[in-house]
Amino acid sequence: MTNLTPHRRHRRPPRPATVLSVERLTSRMISVRVGGLTDFATPPPTAHIKVFLPADGQDSPTLPDAGPDGLVWPDEAQRPIVRTYTPRRFDPETGVLEIQFALHGPGPAAAWADRAAVGDRLAIAGPGGRFDLDPAVSRWWIAGDESAIPAIATLLEALPAAAPADVHIEVDGPADEMPLPAGDSVTVTWHHRRSAEAWGEELYDAAVVADLPSGTHVWIACEAGAMRRVRAFLRSERGIPVTALTTRGYWRLGEANHPDHDHGED
Repeated sequence: MTNLTPHRRHRRPPRPATVLSVERLTSRMISVRVGGLTDFATPPPTAHIKVFLPADGQDSPTLPDAGPDGLVWPDEAQRPIVRTYTPRRFDPETGVLEIQFALHGPGPAAAWADRAAVGDRLAIAGPGGRFDLDPAVSRWWIAGDESAIPAIATLLEALPAAAPADVHIEVDGPADEMPLPAGDSVTVTWHHRRSAEAWGEELYDAAVVADLPSGTHVWIACEAGAMRRVRAFLRSERGIPVTALTTRGYWRLGEANHPDHDHGED
């Protein structure tokens, strides 16, 4: 057996799950509901999970077991495909979890979601994440690309009803727009990408002209390079303090498996 995480003695193995339904929400967003997670913790807003998918030729992913020194893999086992996603919603009574897959580029997880069918098997680990929602924040400015839509939806559902929020989402075109849980105090603006590879340009332009009065908390998640550009502008040109700025690089152009802890603070 191969030790996976020798310094994480209390880390739980991934939980097996089964696909219950698949729905295409937009041209490039697929909702997959999975069941069997009766002991799964209710995720906080913008949390993340690890999704374990079968490797080529497998019907279900090989999973590690809990050992005395952490998680261990079976010897010579074919490792699963592992990617990070935001849990869109979870029903603790039924153990059903919804995951929304943004098909923003080629990759094994996007390919799996595109062909997913009822009965397919996978596994889920988590949830995790270090974002704490401050109910005292008086105003929000929220931005992201397709990959951030599920997280933005969970954040909007968690905001106090009276807290104004200005939301900007960059997508490829009108076919990628979808309903969001936006109340009367929330304004959502959809931006259509000016060219196929101009990731984050619309979000940067929105940040340049943004109304950001004192007390505004900024939350941004998108392609990692674009996130850093917007973050640098907000810090240097708009004077947004780090305590009022949450940034996440959900993926990086040209990188197959970007880490889930990219906060742009380097």
